[in-house]
Amino acid sequence: MKCAKRALDLTASALGSLILLPLFALIAVAVKRDGGPVFYRQVRVGRHGRPFRIWKFRTMVVDADRSGPLLTATGDPRVTRTGRWLRKHKCDELPQLFNVIAGDMSLVGPRPEVARYVAMYTPDQRAVLQLVPGITDPASVRYADESAILAAAKDAERTYVEVLMAEKIRLNLDYAKRATLATDLRVILQTVGLIANR
Repeated sequence: MKCAKRALDLTASALGSLILLPLFALIAVAVKRDGGPVFYRQVRVGRHGRPFRIWKFRTMVVDADRSGPLLTATGDPRVTRTGRWLRKHKCDELPQLFNVIAGDMSLVGPRPEVARYVAMYTPDQRAVLQLVPGITDPASVRYADESAILAAAKDAERTYVEVLMAEKIRLNLDYAKRATLATDLRVILQTVGLIANR
């Protein structure tokens, strides 16, 4: 399973990057017109707690992480005009295909967290760090409206840590016990379906 999964990751990511190259170029021009760099390289925590820099198209104003919370809820004024479209259609995540090629991530696996939230994991939750993080996962499908949930919460960070993060870890640990290439492909198709219907 491990070798087959890596083979799928490499083949699909390399092919996807080539096919999407024209779209990447168009997005890069649009992001640049909003001012600032095209990419946002945030440090996330990967497998075994190893930090790595994730690739994303920048969707927020420069230095947004210094002028507000780590979490982004619907209506956050730091999100740029282009960024709103990218986030809605999940196109800001596409450069993570480079992370998959590099071996930092997989196509399917738990979304990697920033160190601040990993430090809040319980001993049981830290088991998720044994898994290779991914671009999408069952929790991303289940909580596709996460930004709206956070926007409606009285305390967004508390809601995220105590409810959303905890449930996402539970879902991912449960999924890992029965994951196969077939179930990974199903998660990818579900993710594409959600994006297509936005």
